[in-house]
Amino acid sequence: MAATKAIELEIGGRQVRVSNPDKPYFADRGLTKLDIVNYFVAVGDGILGALRDRPTTLERWPGGWFEGAKLSTRADNRGDAFYQKRVAKGAPEWVETATIKFPSGRPADEVCPTELAVVAWAANLGTLTFHPWPVRRPNVDNPDQLRIDLDPQPGTDFKSAVAVAPALRELLAEHGLEGFPKTSGGRGLHVYVPIEPRWDFIQARRAVIALGRELSKRLPEQVTVNWWKEERGERIFIDYNQMARDRTIASAYSVRPNARARVSAPLRWEELEDVVPDDFDVLTMPARFAEVGDLHAAVGEQAFSLDSLLELSAKHERDHGEADLPYPPEYPKMPGEPKRVQPSKDRDRPKDD
Repeated sequence: MAATKAIELEIGGRQVRVSNPDKPYFADRGLTKLDIVNYFVAVGDGILGALRDRPTTLERWPGGWFEGAKLSTRADNRGDAFYQKRVAKGAPEWVETATIKFPSGRPADEVCPTELAVVAWAANLGTLTFHPWPVRRPNVDNPDQLRIDLDPQPGTDFKSAVAVAPALRELLAEHGLEGFPKTSGGRGLHVYVPIEPRWDFIQARRAVIALGRELSKRLPEQVTVNWWKEERGERIFIDYNQMARDRTIASAYSVRPNARARVSAPLRWEELEDVVPDDFDVLTMPARFAEVGDLHAAVGEQAFSLDSLLELSAKHERDHGEADLPYPPEYPKMPGEPKRVQPSKDRDRPKDD
């Protein structure tokens, strides 16, 4: 298909160039690059609320999504899409950045959206999914959100995650916290908790571990915090490492690379049992947004204390010897971290009689 002529959109007083606007991005649904840009504009207050002033990794699909398309990984960079953690060369002067540090200590200047034109500019580069850090500049070392990822394992699904949600909400309330749920855009469920930016990533991660452990004690057949897949079983995994430095979750209103062009949709707790991920996609979300507004707006208007959860973490360690859990494989060895080896391959692990 021949490239179509570029157009310019005026967004917030900026001129944003959209190259090859008719390029298929989700061909089976008839969605073009321009459709994706227009989608983000339609949910502008929501996507900007999720990204504003946050260093953001861009998940770029410059050829759009198609059956068989793959995302590049550390092990194989030959994919059709990739994560961009540094601002692109030639970015307009109004695309601002924030300097972050990776676990290795190396710095990077990431895109830090401050206006909707930046989102549209990134969409023109093929960005479908935005991955903002749970921090704001200039305080990039202290999270202002807990992000709780209810990740369905094989044998479970979105409804399995929904079944766990009421217990999570109750547990949060017991510790003086309020959470805001959203679909992941895949099979999972995310819950955001706004917090005061007084704690570092290590403490925020320990708070999520404490939540996960307590939830797994209450729902042992439904919930696990086991890092190793061979130990998780058919349960919902509370992916505590999503709170580690440089690990991010798809933002609210992001488009996910799948056949339906689903989006990550903020929800009311009361509607969890009545929805499925397919309800929310690029075609349906603008009308929902126009009707209900940004259900995650309050995430940026409140801030809770982590003191109670950190006390729970200390109690778990004191009463049950439950200390830290493994970090992701690309991390340097962290203080207090247990052995980072798959249990079935741990030669020093006691064998069952």
